[in-house]
Amino acid sequence: MKPALGPVGVWLYGGRPATIAQRRNALTRIDRLGYGSVWYGEGVGGRDAFARAAIQLAATERLVVGTGIANIWSRPAPTMQAGGLALAEAYPGRFVLGIGAGLAAQAERVGEKFEKPLTHMRNYLSEMDSEAALNPPPVPFPRVLAAIGPKMLELSRDAADGAHPFFMPLEHTVQAREILGPGKLLIPHQSVFLEPDPVKARHTARELLGVVLNQGAPAYAKAWRRFGYAEDRETISDRFVDAAIAWGDEEAIAKRVNEQLDAGADHVLVSPVAPDLNAAVDQLERLAPALGLTSN
Repeated sequence: MKPALGPVGVWLYGGRPATIAQRRNALTRIDRLGYGSVWYGEGVGGRDAFARAAIQLAATERLVVGTGIANIWSRPAPTMQAGGLALAEAYPGRFVLGIGAGLAAQAERVGEKFEKPLTHMRNYLSEMDSEAALNPPPVPFPRVLAAIGPKMLELSRDAADGAHPFFMPLEHTVQAREILGPGKLLIPHQSVFLEPDPVKARHTARELLGVVLNQGAPAYAKAWRRFGYAEDRETISDRFVDAAIAWGDEEAIAKRVNEQLDAGADHVLVSPVAPDLNAAVDQLERLAPALGLTSN
């Protein structure tokens, strides 16, 4: 079952301190603003992806919830499939299972080696399919992969329902659509920052970009290099910053979202750069009219 995502959803950084009550309130606001989905990440340890999805689905009326990503090092493949099955059955058409190989440190934390992630992912998907054959899901749900490199995008095309690239430039969306071809979901993450002052915007954006490159290295750095961007944290250019994070007023950010859609994205996940959850949702509220969303 392909969910009714619409053109724009939300990706919320999980590190912001907030109580469950605050998170439920934020989700209610996002639901009413007209965004099509809400996504979040998962490492190893911390908040479980499926438990969070259940809370978010229960707290909202129409939002699609996506895992961006459910980490393969956090659970065996049959358990991953079973978790998706349970949520899809409880909330038909409102769940997307995004899965990914995460980082080397996450694999090491559970005693695994981060070697040949593409092969590991292929085998993991095969195990999920075996579980699905034994216990067919009564309600189908989409499975998308955290794909950055061309080979992982090919696997997203051949063994999944599409791709969910994280923190990539517009050029990546063009390449991803070319590799995926028509008919496969392409759901890119797009950081946004409602700040019209270029000095302030780029200073904050440069700090965030440095963190992502450091935590996600070497995969993210390698991907950015393919598109001609230097990855040295000390010399991140304005061009690099502007490609990674859409900043400015509401119209400037809406322009970037539309560029992503024109480049081949099916659904763009805007991810506000903000000090806390409430401030992030405030930005989403300001952005909604420029994005053509209708409040419910």
